[in-house]
Amino acid sequence: MASLVKQPVAESRILIVGLGLIGGSLAAALRDAGFRGAILSCDPDPDEIARGIEMGLIDGGDTRLENVIDDVSLVVLAVPVLAMRGVMGELAGLLARAAPEVVITDVGSTKAAIRDCAIAAFGRVPPNLVLGHPIAGSEKSGVAAANPELYVDHKVILTPEPDTDPAALARVRALWAACGAEVLEMDVARHDQVLARTSHLPHLLAFSLVDTLARQDERLEIFRYAAGGFRDFTRIAGSDPVMWRDIFTANRDAVLASLDDFEAGVARLRDAVERGDGDAMLATFDRASHARHYFESLLNKTSYQAEYQMQQQGKLRYRVSPGGAVVGRIRVPGDKSISHRSIMLGALAEGVTEIKGFLEGEDSLATLQAFREMGVAIEGPHQGRVTVHGVGMHGLKAPSGPLYVGNAGTAMRLFAGLLAGQSFDTELTGDTSLTKRPMNRVADPLRLMGAEIDTAEGGRPPLHLHGGRALKGITYDMPMASAQVKSCLLLAGLYAEGETRVREPAPTRDHTERMLTGFGYAVHREDDTCWLEGGGKLTAAPIDVPSDISSATFFLVAAAITPGSDLVLEHVGINPTRIGVINILQLMGADLRLTNEREVGGEPVADLHIRYAPLKGIEIPVDQVPLAIDEFPALFIAAANAEGTTRLRGAEELRVKESDRLQAMADGLAAIGVEHTLYPDGIDIVGGGNVEGPNYGGGRIDSLEDHRIAMAFAIAALRASGEIIIDDCANVATSFPGFVDLARKVGLTLQEESNEEGA
Repeated sequence: MASLVKQPVAESRILIVGLGLIGGSLAAALRDAGFRGAILSCDPDPDEIARGIEMGLIDGGDTRLENVIDDVSLVVLAVPVLAMRGVMGELAGLLARAAPEVVITDVGSTKAAIRDCAIAAFGRVPPNLVLGHPIAGSEKSGVAAANPELYVDHKVILTPEPDTDPAALARVRALWAACGAEVLEMDVARHDQVLARTSHLPHLLAFSLVDTLARQDERLEIFRYAAGGFRDFTRIAGSDPVMWRDIFTANRDAVLASLDDFEAGVARLRDAVERGDGDAMLATFDRASHARHYFESLLNKTSYQAEYQMQQQGKLRYRVSPGGAVVGRIRVPGDKSISHRSIMLGALAEGVTEIKGFLEGEDSLATLQAFREMGVAIEGPHQGRVTVHGVGMHGLKAPSGPLYVGNAGTAMRLFAGLLAGQSFDTELTGDTSLTKRPMNRVADPLRLMGAEIDTAEGGRPPLHLHGGRALKGITYDMPMASAQVKSCLLLAGLYAEGETRVREPAPTRDHTERMLTGFGYAVHREDDTCWLEGGGKLTAAPIDVPSDISSATFFLVAAAITPGSDLVLEHVGINPTRIGVINILQLMGADLRLTNEREVGGEPVADLHIRYAPLKGIEIPVDQVPLAIDEFPALFIAAANAEGTTRLRGAEELRVKESDRLQAMADGLAAIGVEHTLYPDGIDIVGGGNVEGPNYGGGRIDSLEDHRIAMAFAIAALRASGEIIIDDCANVATSFPGFVDLARKVGLTLQEESNEEGA
């Protein structure tokens, strides 16, 4: 994480009451930031004051507050929590000697107790008092341990009152910003609850564990052979005992509440160990292990996949040089749609489901994490292998908070159906892109089944699903072809009384029906309608996830448009409801052949062999549109390199994907000089023809954080006259981890770089 830029402080005279580690480090940080005003200190230990002056941290100080209060503009109270009442009482009688605009703040880690001290001293919380807490520290103590970098990239939580003076709040914010801290705001009660769990409880446990072991007869042997993990965890037991006694006393109620939760968790784990319940132990350990990565990645605003790869993935730009060839033999990652469903059905099945070829992308990992939070034991992923210990149709448990599904529209819509039939309430949320996507398409028919669902304005996420509602099967005519809506209703139908029938206006992918059948659940189909009867059960079955045809499409198009290309894509899923891209490319004249056709786990797969051949513009058959809905961004690049005009209609579904893909692709095509005409439900693209040289120019593309837009324009560079720069590409990890490496392997010249502001 990049360090925050330190800002100057405008105070003239700062008084730090308490010159220990926290107060001394604040003085050191201010000096390091170039603060030119006076810094004074009050501390009961004259040696600490002398040491602070000798270190150049403070200009002077005294053991008595009355001797250093004159004309100070900012007072920082850095004394132990239980000493705060006396200090505030003394300060209240001396404030008249401070500067008229004086502001007071503190650094205590419990805010309710300190607010009570202020009320006792001043009669209320003064508007010029801004309570605060830097989330930083060390097991060391005293001014000698002062560290000017202690607050850099650390959070400082301010807890202003409703009538806190905004100018005072701004000045305290500036103080901590000067130290390189990230300043946040929170109400007092919430602060104490959160800190009891994240700081106070871990310290309490560390003190207890070390004390327990240190009193045992074999304590010398225990500590002699303690490994690094023990030392890391118990390091904080070396912190100042007096300070932590005061904290636990002041924040007693919140600490006890957090300790109750912890003891309940330990009791469950102890019970699992006593009973030899390996699944229960694994569920706890795996849930904790992955939650550590998952939530850290969310808070750092990095990709979950990138967190697994231990690399930062925030803002990311692709710079792709023009030209290149596409040759070789590759295997793209597993199918995202099947990966989602394999976790969902495996979790609801009875028995253990072994999955191979699982897509370790952000979307799929979010689904996996959601089921861990609902009590499902899941091993992996390890090189595409996942083991799901099913809990049965009614074995899911209420998650402790909202289920976050990242950028995965598939996950949110399928989860809506699956969770509508549970006994507990659930909230589904996602990233900023997903929260803009319409969800009434699933919420409305689910309501017809008896589900109770609340949405945000416009039918958008988050979704609040109220549990314990009795569902009844319905017959539903989908107004628009959508595999996600169909799958959602079928999953809800598992929990519904009677029969759930879904009629689709055009064929859509049938992975859900195939996988349900593979798990022993009867699904029927006749013409354009599929249906199932509620109340059955799922039985675990092995799954071998084929390579994702949507991911393969980018390389199919790359080879199709580039002279001299010869590429084989292995083990690609060719489900009849997904092969629109193959049919369309062949209609355009692509030299594309299917070899080694076979069936794996109920899904047809094949190796796709494609070589360059001149393409021609076509009118895309309407019946192929739903079979290629996710592949159109790449197909638009094929159209830009074909001879003549390619016409697409009936594709209004593209308007409500991760971005408005019709508009986003039209804007990108315009940026590189491709002639086109945009329509509400489609586009006409005039290709550059089958010339030897480039078919369009270079340019800069806004991907709108849409992974398919980013990858489509990356392959467009193969026939460009200049480099193509694509902004906001981090979300490529949501569907295609390893895209950059494979692109380079087959012949693209693609560089990744930061596109943070100013880069």
